[in-house]
Amino acid sequence: MITFVRRAAVLCALGTTLTACGTAEAPPARRPAPTAPSAAPAAPSAAPAEPAPARPPTLAPGPAGLTPVFEHGPRAGGKTVALTFDADMTADQGARAEAGERFDNPRLIATLRKLNVPATVFMTGRWAEEYPDEAAFIGRDPRFEIANHSYSHYAYTDDCYGLPTVSERRMRSDVERAYAAFEKAGVRNAMPYFRFPGGCYDEAALEELAATGVTAVQWDVVSGDAFATDADAVARQVLEGVRPGSVVVMHCTRSAAPVTAEAVRTIVPELRRRGYRFVKVSELIDAANSRR
Repeated sequence: MITFVRRAAVLCALGTTLTACGTAEAPPARRPAPTAPSAAPAAPSAAPAEPAPARPPTLAPGPAGLTPVFEHGPRAGGKTVALTFDADMTADQGARAEAGERFDNPRLIATLRKLNVPATVFMTGRWAEEYPDEAAFIGRDPRFEIANHSYSHYAYTDDCYGLPTVSERRMRSDVERAYAAFEKAGVRNAMPYFRFPGGCYDEAALEELAATGVTAVQWDVVSGDAFATDADAVARQVLEGVRPGSVVVMHCTRSAAPVTAEAVRTIVPELRRRGYRFVKVSELIDAANSRR
């Protein structure tokens, strides 16, 4: 299902651990890559250039060129499901990280790798700055794809679960700054997908982000893992909600979602027993495009 202009209904409220953030600023201008002198002859023994990698699938722009919004894949044609994980961290949480609070979750990533589960990680730029080695490690693993969850984790609308808001004029630079943080951390293949902080958006936000070329990715299954302490309850909520083509939202943040890895160890084998195949968001979007 594809929607274009509406505000997402989020079923789980995020607490303050996932909310505070710094004001986004435009990333520094990138220096253009140097070009070879025009007079330099090509080496006769040079290997032929490799073909450019295929562009990741995205949705066509919505009405009036607005940023398209994706919620779930096709319901028919096979049992597929995408697990997605929000790696949340905000600018003013650096002091808390220095004091020992962990906003990463390597145990979760190890669990997904052990179970051989593809997944899409929606990462804030601040998370990539705090954990650059982990960001690069996730980005190198073909099981995973990294997508954009903003730099600041400020909301893109007013009244979004207590999140501070980023001004309209800074929305685009907030997205671009996150991509710059990924590249600096060593992530070279971040996907052109964006998840709104808090899941909140409106027409103005979709208009502001249109120039970035991203597809906004929401979800149709809320795991309830944020601040949960009962892994079985999280697993039940996911298993009760999944349908073919579902996008499940979970978190990759130890301090704010401590039982997610444990819940995944229940969710994955049960969905496989039911005949589901795990895919990344890109595969669901590709499938949606093929049915248009």
